[in-house]
Amino acid sequence: MKKMNPVVHFEMPANDIKRMSDFYTNAFGWKTQALGEDMMNYVLVSTTETDKEGSPETLGKINGGFFPNEGGEPAHPSVVISVENIKDSMKKITEAGGKVIGEPMEIPGFGMYVSFTDTEGNRSSIMEPTKEMKEKTQE
Repeated sequence: MKKMNPVVHFEMPANDIKRMSDFYTNAFGWKTQALGEDMMNYVLVSTTETDKEGSPETLGKINGGFFPNEGGEPAHPSVVISVENIKDSMKKITEAGGKVIGEPMEIPGFGMYVSFTDTEGNRSSIMEPTKEMKEKTQE
């Protein structure tokens, strides 16, 4: 059986990061952590209890993030899919009719990340976790 790549994170664009963080905190009790300008004003979002590294304690539950909607493209939520090898997965995405957006970038402590669009124009992302993250999720 072919290995499936799981969804490990979600991302949602925001026109006003503070307003969006306040909404999800007040409506659903989510916890948010603004990472600041060095991390492109990204906000980490916890939707479930996490361990000291910020990973969900319960298998199958995911957390996410909010990012500033810079305009240009329609703003839609997306998912992040964990992959074994980002370069191989980029090739598979292209071969299957999708389009990789840009080059992979390192997210310190998490892994290599790149976005793509599928055959229907939906934007999502893939991440090759760091060795430490891979070991942690296999415990």
